[in-house]
Amino acid sequence: MNPLPPPNTPGYTQALLADDPLWLTIIKVVVVFALLLLMTLFMIWLERRVVGRMQQRPGPNWNGPFGLLQSLADGLKLAFKEDIRPTLADFPVFFIAPVISTIPAFVAFAVIPLGPEVSIFGHHTALQVADLPVGVLVAMACSSVGVYGIVLSGWASGSPYPLLGSLRSAAQVISYELALGLSIIGVVLYAGSLSTADIVAAQASGWYIWLLPVSFVVFAISMVGETNRAPFDLPEAESELVGGFHTEYSSLKFALFFLAEYVNMVTLSAVATTLFLGGWRAPWPLSLWAGANEGWFPIIWFISKMFVFLFVYIWLRGTLPRQRYDQFMRLGWKILIPVSLVWIVAVSALRVLRVQYGTVSAPVVLLIGFVVLVVAIVVAVLLPDRKPADEAPEEPTVVSDYPVPPLDLTVPPPPPRRRRSVPEAKETAAVGSGSPEKEDA
Repeated sequence: MNPLPPPNTPGYTQALLADDPLWLTIIKVVVVFALLLLMTLFMIWLERRVVGRMQQRPGPNWNGPFGLLQSLADGLKLAFKEDIRPTLADFPVFFIAPVISTIPAFVAFAVIPLGPEVSIFGHHTALQVADLPVGVLVAMACSSVGVYGIVLSGWASGSPYPLLGSLRSAAQVISYELALGLSIIGVVLYAGSLSTADIVAAQASGWYIWLLPVSFVVFAISMVGETNRAPFDLPEAESELVGGFHTEYSSLKFALFFLAEYVNMVTLSAVATTLFLGGWRAPWPLSLWAGANEGWFPIIWFISKMFVFLFVYIWLRGTLPRQRYDQFMRLGWKILIPVSLVWIVAVSALRVLRVQYGTVSAPVVLLIGFVVLVVAIVVAVLLPDRKPADEAPEEPTVVSDYPVPPLDLTVPPPPPRRRRSVPEAKETAAVGSGSPEKEDA
């Protein structure tokens, strides 16, 4: 047994989990898996109830108390539906794509600390499956790999609408993964570690949501785009693409996509809680109680914070319309990424000044973050995209053997009505009035 470093120091949780026996690790894995499944069932029910209340209707209220068993009934019904495979589908990729989307969502939750050190059957351990020196990068990598299941499912379906959804998802991965990755750099600079347990320990004196507000806003927006949730649900836009990337899926394969979406919501909400809301640490004024951050109580605080993010997910879906594709790309490339880069430079400079000279306090960092956020909003609102006046329209390019319509189609004016001659008008009037001369003829 390796000697443990002092508690609440970098590497303490890693050393503590390294001594876990195999049976304890298996128990943790099973509990996390069951927790995510139950959270998925509960989130589907909660979303339908909350959106129903927003739209002045009851939502599911028939199966079980308050309709709590409706999600389970829907899942069982979905499992017994016919599993249809398109004729033109690439079957191996078509089959494995839902699995690629689902498995990384579960794996990412393994690095999330749910609580402090506890005793389980007489063995001291942390409420976490694994604590890696690069735990934050593992969570981000799992999140990005899961989106490739969407890309492959659309490509392998052999249908145009899923293919369009998969192309949108590929563009989303490139743009919003960058913003998501840049938003965590400030947290890593202040925590001095990529370990999720060390980041939680570093927030003992204050949560990073107050110290790094711009990083939190960018991360919150990017996580909505990363999980394909409204108003960023472009890969599965029902009003445009029938069902998007999963149009050709049915039965359990469709259920896996549904499961992956909600597990990703839970996982990214847990990551946001860990990075910016102190993880399992109790909020004020509960933190004034000495036992609030000990034992099994921190699980309650962690799940409560996580449900705040999950409720915002539902709130956005029930209130905001879907963005256009160009608006979605503009937000990622022209607002979130530049703001993140400017904020990283500001945080790095302030961090150096604070460490070397001790002249920069936390309120100053908060004030600068607020100024950067306001300037970004002003730039986004007051400086829309403008094309040069002398810009010549580009000629459409033929990229295949199929005829490509012109890209500058306009509605032609209606043709002028042909004026009839005087004899034609008299003949028409005579026929319409039923004159005796025409009838005798």
